[in-house]
Amino acid sequence: MISLLSKLKDWLKPPRYRIEDIDPDSVPKHVAIIMDGNGRWAQRRGLPRIAGHRAGAKAIREVVELAPRLGIEYITLFTFSAENWRRPKDEVTGLMKLFKEMLENELDQLHKNNVRLMTIGAINEIDLTTREAFVAAVETTEHNTGLKLVVALNYSGRVDILSAVDKIVAAAAAGAAQKKLQERDLSAALGTAGIPDPELIIRTSGELRLSNFLIWESAYSEFWVTDTLWPDFNRRHLINAVYDYQHRERRFGGI
Repeated sequence: MISLLSKLKDWLKPPRYRIEDIDPDSVPKHVAIIMDGNGRWAQRRGLPRIAGHRAGAKAIREVVELAPRLGIEYITLFTFSAENWRRPKDEVTGLMKLFKEMLENELDQLHKNNVRLMTIGAINEIDLTTREAFVAAVETTEHNTGLKLVVALNYSGRVDILSAVDKIVAAAAAGAAQKKLQERDLSAALGTAGIPDPELIIRTSGELRLSNFLIWESAYSEFWVTDTLWPDFNRRHLINAVYDYQHRERRFGGI
């Protein structure tokens, strides 16, 4: 009986693919990640929720280190949504301090590894010290040519679309040539302008929703969901996600 249970556990384990199993010719250029489950990770251990966010920093580090080795060019991390302001004030304050602390601790290594840091979202609305830390980090790494690490901070997909429409309307009111609006016009006015749409979106903690993340850009993204909480996400999970992506048929509405 014990032997049977042991075998069953082995069967239920997710596969352990290796970097060597990844086809370098079909790696997604852009992988976006909804890092969910930090609070639940902490609560299950009797810790304050901010401890889960802090533990999640290790998972970010592993993803950023592995992504270039796989051939991924862009990683977008959903770090703080516009809706997250509804959370308890002490958690929000702790998150902002943690963002600043992580930048201070990781920036030198990111710069050394040729990572370019970028942001999307209304960072002008976050606290001054955290905002200044992000602005400085973006400026420090803007000429790096390696992995593009896009931090979605105070981000809302719907708000970004509305802002893009406002820009287009304002341009038209200012006398810009009238024409039928094209998809590329809206894409060019979004905060993600110049960033390719994500081919693969990963969500941790088993939730099956997009949560207002890259809702325009994800029209044809592949989704990969794991029950693993974000602080427990590691290199194996990213390799599994990319491997699974490579074995899907992407038809874009065709047959």
